[in-house]
Amino acid sequence: MPRIRKASLTDLPRLVAIYNQAIASHTATADIIPFTVAARAGWYTAHTPDLYPIYVCEDENSLVTGYLSISPYRDRPALARTAEISYYVDYSQHGHGIGSALMEHALQDAPRIAKKVYIAILLEKNAPSLRLLEKYGFSRWGYLPDVAELMGGLCGQFIYGKAV
Repeated sequence: MPRIRKASLTDLPRLVAIYNQAIASHTATADIIPFTVAARAGWYTAHTPDLYPIYVCEDENSLVTGYLSISPYRDRPALARTAEISYYVDYSQHGHGIGSALMEHALQDAPRIAKKVYIAILLEKNAPSLRLLEKYGFSRWGYLPDVAELMGGLCGQFIYGKAV
């Protein structure tokens, strides 16, 4: 059974490694250049456990196999009840329920962090994420055609949302 907990700074190298897998896939993020741990330090510190946590999933050996972050949506006061939800799972662990475990935890924890709406913004070719969001009751709220250029081709982004 996967264990979900809040991330600690010692998890950052593993979070960066998992995110860099997503970059290399060209289907899970619009970032195209891998990050260093130092370059992601500011991102980590901007996520406070009480308002914008990062949750990690650990296996039975305490290895972080995935993570989910809650981030400010457009960082404007009137949007404080809304947050962007993002999640990444180690590619060797896909299909083991890690994304589902993280999503269930984030949805259950939403009242504690005073979030009423979650928004996910994802590449249209990210079929596993689309399935996960729909499984948990997210709906397609928008589409931005051809906004990303990856590997020489254009790709749109979907905006999914859910009242929590």
